[in-house]
Amino acid sequence: MPTKRDYYEILGVDKKASTGEIKSAYRKMALKHHPDKNKASDAEEKFKEINEAYQILSDDKKKKTYDQFGHAAFDPASGMGGNPFSGASRQGPFTWSYNTSSGASSGAGGQNPFGNVDFGDPFEIFESFFGGGFSQQRGGFKPRQRYSLRINFMEAVNGVEKEVEVEGRKHKIKVPAGANDGTRIRFDEFDISIEVGTHKKFKRDGYDVFVDQEISFSLAALGGKIEVETLNGQLKLKIRPGTQSHTLVRLRGEGIEHLRSRGKGDLYVRLIVKVPEKLSREERRAIEELESLGV
Repeated sequence: MPTKRDYYEILGVDKKASTGEIKSAYRKMALKHHPDKNKASDAEEKFKEINEAYQILSDDKKKKTYDQFGHAAFDPASGMGGNPFSGASRQGPFTWSYNTSSGASSGAGGQNPFGNVDFGDPFEIFESFFGGGFSQQRGGFKPRQRYSLRINFMEAVNGVEKEVEVEGRKHKIKVPAGANDGTRIRFDEFDISIEVGTHKKFKRDGYDVFVDQEISFSLAALGGKIEVETLNGQLKLKIRPGTQSHTLVRLRGEGIEHLRSRGKGDLYVRLIVKVPEKLSREERRAIEELESLGV
């Protein structure tokens, strides 16, 4: 059996790592070595290796077997088991796909809302472990062509339909709501990776969104109500008396729609207490009075 690196070593975790720690390590390593972002000659091999390790360590039964027997447990030649990835080419925890046998050109319709495309988020295992990034032709393997499509922040949030031209043919692409950097749309002969632009106000983290909101010192001290901008318009927010600067307020379900399941992420409003650069005489007198009171 060929020598293979230890799965724990590949993900940079120890055997006592929790499921959450394993997932976090996988996300970090997958982003670092994704072939679309890492142009090193061995990036694709490392990416496959990372996904192989995660497929085993994220499954309690497979992990237990691996801890006991090592790589031999999944080597057909050892007589102990078979290929752990058989029939599970897209089982990563962040993948979501919609498959169909219909054509992918603009003329293909009526089969499903997305046509012949696969979607996945930035941590998608973009192909099966034994065929990542390649398509089989006449018994051999031909590298799949990869193209990128840039969309703006709100197009990614709400979903959008685009028309692209590849090798003289026009294709309609339906990008689903919740798409992010690295979301891959798969056609028969090529893949398109989505690149999402930034927003001047909103910052995205997965399906959660962060937004900074300035409030006055008096509002922070006394409390009150303000209107904050969300992905779906203005929303009233209650400020508690004594609010400290950089307090995070969580608005459940006001984030970005999930790709592979129902529900949305959350919106976090970071309250920034604004300190005026210049004070009027009355303002200075009032603050000095507060200072004398130990406030």
